[in-house]
Amino acid sequence: MIAGASEFVGLPAEGRRFSDQRRVRLGDVTASGRLRLDALARYLQDVAGDDVADAGIDKPWVMRRLAVRLGKLPRFRDTVELVTFCSGTGRQWAERRTDLHVDGRVAAETVSIWVYVDPDSGRPLSLEDWFFDLYGVASGGRRVTARLQLPGLSDDATPRPWPLRVTDVDVLGHVNNAAYWEAVEEEVARCAPGRRIEHAELEHRGAVEPGTTVELRTAQNGSDLSTWVMQDGEVRTAARLQLG
Repeated sequence: MIAGASEFVGLPAEGRRFSDQRRVRLGDVTASGRLRLDALARYLQDVAGDDVADAGIDKPWVMRRLAVRLGKLPRFRDTVELVTFCSGTGRQWAERRTDLHVDGRVAAETVSIWVYVDPDSGRPLSLEDWFFDLYGVASGGRRVTARLQLPGLSDDATPRPWPLRVTDVDVLGHVNNAAYWEAVEEEVARCAPGRRIEHAELEHRGAVEPGTTVELRTAQNGSDLSTWVMQDGEVRTAARLQLG
């Protein structure tokens, strides 16, 4: 059986896990003081990058999908412990679970799909034996899919421009994962101010090219808020949130 990316499996009894700490800084929080989703995405990127660097992996990984289940999010000046491990694999991708802990409680649970790519061509590469030697025990042989799960563009989604900034582009020449979550935070503040985010998912369907015109479309249905980042009339990123 192949599992979907929204399953939040527990910490493995055996195998590799990696942990690190972050202090929530001024540039990480909303005006109310809670950790923003784009800052959370940066934390996840950083601890994943630190894990693979610690393991001696020199090829890049590109995020395909991220789902987060949120409790009481960290606040300004909190110390956050991040614990991450491999929770499943596919042919050219792996699933990573990362939890955020504050004062011994779980503040957020996350699960993501990362695709292993060639640094020159950007093409996906098959996972090699060394990967399973390193992460296989923690993943427990669990198989996961990289299929996209969020619905397509809604007919009632309202459009508005979303200008790209030079700071949105990372060293790989991609619009960084965190930049997409900034758009999500903007739409939460605009469409549902004061609402608590309970669950959020974001999927990358195609790369946004730097220097191009981007449109953001949003639809809200009760406690569900969906956003789509569009380029040349095509959905490049889709996100869906459940609000409290």
